[in-house]
Amino acid sequence: MIYISEEESAALVTHELAFEAVRRALVAAASKQSLVFPAVLGRAREATNTFSIKSGSSDQLTGVKIGSFWSGNPARGLPRHNSTVVLLDQETGRLSAVIEAGKVNAYRTAAADAVAADLLARKQAKLLAIFGAGNQAGFEVTALARIRPIETVLIVASPSPRRDAFVDRIRDHGLTARAVPAEEAVRSADIVVTATPSRQPLFDATWVNPGTHIVSMGSDAPGKRELASELLSRASLFCDLPSQSLQIGEFQHVRESVEAGTLIVTPIGDVIEGRGPGRRSDEEITVFDSSGISLQDLYMAEALIRAKASHR
Repeated sequence: MIYISEEESAALVTHELAFEAVRRALVAAASKQSLVFPAVLGRAREATNTFSIKSGSSDQLTGVKIGSFWSGNPARGLPRHNSTVVLLDQETGRLSAVIEAGKVNAYRTAAADAVAADLLARKQAKLLAIFGAGNQAGFEVTALARIRPIETVLIVASPSPRRDAFVDRIRDHGLTARAVPAEEAVRSADIVVTATPSRQPLFDATWVNPGTHIVSMGSDAPGKRELASELLSRASLFCDLPSQSLQIGEFQHVRESVEAGTLIVTPIGDVIEGRGPGRRSDEEITVFDSSGISLQDLYMAEALIRAKASHR
C-alpha cells in the first residue's frame, strides 16, 4: 500500500500538476464510464465540526475522499480544513493508497475553476474580483493568474486583520490588490470568484457586465448560496457535475428550472471534449458552479503517486 503524508503531498503539489489532473477528472466525470456517488455530509459532536465523504470510480480509479472542517483547529496551531484520499485496488477492493491531502485539496479546488475559466473567461481578462479572504481565496487567485493575464485583484471581505494580510499576500505575487465594496468589484471585473460560506446572494445581478465569467465555489451543501437566481437566468451555466450541482451546489436554487428544461446546465467535461459549447461571444455571461467532485480527488491522488515515484 502507498502512503503519502500531508508534508509529502504539500511538497509535491503544484498548480501545473493540479490543473492537468483535474482536467482529466472533469473529462472522466462527463463520460459514461465513470460514476460519482452522492456526497455524504456529516458533523461531529460539536456542530461546528463537519465532514464530507465523496466517492466515485472511473475506468482507472476507485476510491473516496474524506474532507473535514474543525473550527477550533487554529487555536491548536492546525488548519481548519483537512482531507484524506483513499484509493482502492480495482481488482481486489483492498487499500491501494492513502494520501493526506489538506493543502492538496485547495490546489484541486482552484484547479477546477482554472480549467473552467480557461474555456469560459475572455482571453484578455485582466481584472479579478474575489469574495472572501480565507484560505481558499489565495489559491484561486494564483491558479487563475496562471491562465489569464490578471493584473488587478479586487477583494470583497469584511474589514479584519486577515483581510488586510490577504491583500498584502496578493501584492507579494506582483499583482495590484485592494479591498473594495461589492458593487465596485463586480461592476469592474472580468472574472468574479465567490469563495464564501454564504447562504444568500452576495451581489445584485444587475451589477454584472456582459462578458463576465463567474465562479461559485462556496456552495457545497444544502442551503448554501452565493449567486442571485436572476443572474443564473441570464447566463450560460456550467458545472463539474450536474447531478451534484443540483443537489448541493449553486444550481440547487434553480433545480426546478433545470429539470423543466428552462435552464440548461453543461458539464465542463463536455466543453473540454468538444461535445458542448463554451463561451460563444464576448458579450455572454458565463457561470461555473464548482461544488467539488470525488473524481478530482482520485485523479489528484494518482498524479501525486506518479510525482512521488519520479522524485525517487
